[in-house]
Amino acid sequence: CGPDLKRDGYDIPFATFLGINADKVPDIDLNFSGVYQPEAHRFILEYFGEDRVFRAGTISSIKEQTAYGFVKNYLQEKGITASRAEIERLTKGVSGTKRTTGQHPGGLVILPAGRDIHEFTPVQYPANDPTSGSITTHYNFNSLHDRLVKLDILGHDDPTVLRMLQDLTGINPKEVPINDPDTLSLFRSTKALGIEPEQILGCQVGSLGLPEFGTKFVRQMLVDTQPTTIGELVRIAGLSHGTDVWLNNAQDLVMNGTATLRQVICTRDDIMNYLVARGMDETEAFYIMESVRKGKGLKEEWEKDMRALNVPEWFIDSCKKIKYMFPRAHAVAYVMMALRIAYFKVHHPRAFYATYFSVRADNLDARYLHSGEQVRQRIAAIEAQGKDASALDQAQLTILEVALEMFERGIDFLPPDLYKSDATNCVIEPEGIRLPFTAISGTGEAAARGIVEARRQGPFLSIEDLKNRSGISSAVIAKLEEHGCLEGLQKSNQLSLFD
Repeated sequence: CGPDLKRDGYDIPFATFLGINADKVPDIDLNFSGVYQPEAHRFILEYFGEDRVFRAGTISSIKEQTAYGFVKNYLQEKGITASRAEIERLTKGVSGTKRTTGQHPGGLVILPAGRDIHEFTPVQYPANDPTSGSITTHYNFNSLHDRLVKLDILGHDDPTVLRMLQDLTGINPKEVPINDPDTLSLFRSTKALGIEPEQILGCQVGSLGLPEFGTKFVRQMLVDTQPTTIGELVRIAGLSHGTDVWLNNAQDLVMNGTATLRQVICTRDDIMNYLVARGMDETEAFYIMESVRKGKGLKEEWEKDMRALNVPEWFIDSCKKIKYMFPRAHAVAYVMMALRIAYFKVHHPRAFYATYFSVRADNLDARYLHSGEQVRQRIAAIEAQGKDASALDQAQLTILEVALEMFERGIDFLPPDLYKSDATNCVIEPEGIRLPFTAISGTGEAAARGIVEARRQGPFLSIEDLKNRSGISSAVIAKLEEHGCLEGLQKSNQLSLFD
């Protein structure tokens, strides 16, 4: 019809959020940049009032392995000899009991005006610590779920990434076209990046480093399904977050040709939308959706009603297998963020990689980032260890894969520099991307910020001057020296001795 539409219709029925008769207490999740999360929490306190906002309490129970240790220690201290069966009986009796209380990382319970919190739950300090500064609900929030509204004010990397990309490029992420053909092609091939799969260890898609789509598990899903539309990406995001939704379920249906990606159940909304479209009563479709997404399966009468509407058997079987399902609204939100970030990966690669290694790469290590070949060798060394690889090495793998891709696209890392490096963020320079001080193994954020703050006072006269002004330790000095950051200072020391 001519006008360029906003393309923001995603078939999300309000019932998944508020219930079929608007009688369901909504669970509201809001993702903020981790940098801004404390500010968001403060705003909620000021907006509703401190007497109406409480942190959602959690109850930690004793795990079976810990309980076994308690039982063994008790028997040993008391000098009691017990059979294996008795030890197992005591362990089962102890496991699952309350160990301590805590607080949800972002959950805030909102009390309606004119009500007293004690009508719903006692309140306390987490772990009975009056100095914690938080008052939490005593009961675990699961017992309050249908009685009080909870806001999840969560810290998330994606808003931080988009803000940094905007600062680096001057482009407002909200104005980025999420249906850009080159951007969408990343989820099928690497051509838009100007590289072949062989250059990045056989990775067949260009989604490395993109939120929700960068893991090996989801990359394989992309290879299997070859998505071409935003709607299909939303479906993949739903499949990847559910339990028994893709594996042992939809994957088999797609691979053997029983159903297509557009037909299989991916998010909880798909069930209600499909059944209503088949002619089922909305209320019944809603309760079927709620039962399936909680892993409770189907009632016998529901199955009869579904068959009466000629719902395929594979659809009914799929509903029975599902243990947990993602809401479409979550999937849409994540995909929109991923597509905006992917746009910068294609069209502003330096900004993308500088941002990725600044925000997401906690285990960045300058020792392995001198060249693409060195990155390949490091990846091979970690993979050769198999299951024996440390958690730190395993976490490095994804970072190294993105680093290799960057090198193959013709962008180099520049080593940390005493006067050019930032404390924690990568810096874009004409020759490449300058690594921050925190990329030097053993250099923490406090030491890195100390160096940056000290150099604002002027050039360093010697290593001792650097150490005294920045407050860094001898160990950090040694690391800086190892990476060639102090060569200029060493020369100045020699000159002063000759003078």
